[in-house]
Amino acid sequence: MSSSRARYFHAGATASLIFLILLCLAWELVLAPLRPGGSWMVLKVIPLLLPLRGVLKRDVYTMQWSSMLILVYLAEGLVRATSDTVHMSAMLGWGEVALSCIYFMSALLYLHPFKKAAKEIARQAIQKASQ
Repeated sequence: MSSSRARYFHAGATASLIFLILLCLAWELVLAPLRPGGSWMVLKVIPLLLPLRGVLKRDVYTMQWSSMLILVYLAEGLVRATSDTVHMSAMLGWGEVALSCIYFMSALLYLHPFKKAAKEIARQAIQKASQ
């Protein structure tokens, strides 16, 4: 993969993670909190802050585990988008779904060449050991 494509995938993952953090903050504090004036649900942003530094630095390990973490937000977005009775909250749920999907796909596409290279190194090591 060319470095420009990797740059785009990294930019997509970074932007979607930052926008997801901002969406969750705005959602639970201002736009459609579960309780007027905000709720403790705003704490759901904390797990998203953990991988932010590693994602910004293009750390492969962080991108791998955060692609699994983001699935929790995909699930939460789907549940709230389909079950919340407040229209604004349902729309924000769909936004969470979209941003989670963008992050997940961008991270996987960014990581693909690294996984491919690791498999080739393992294949060569197995070949060498069997000789």
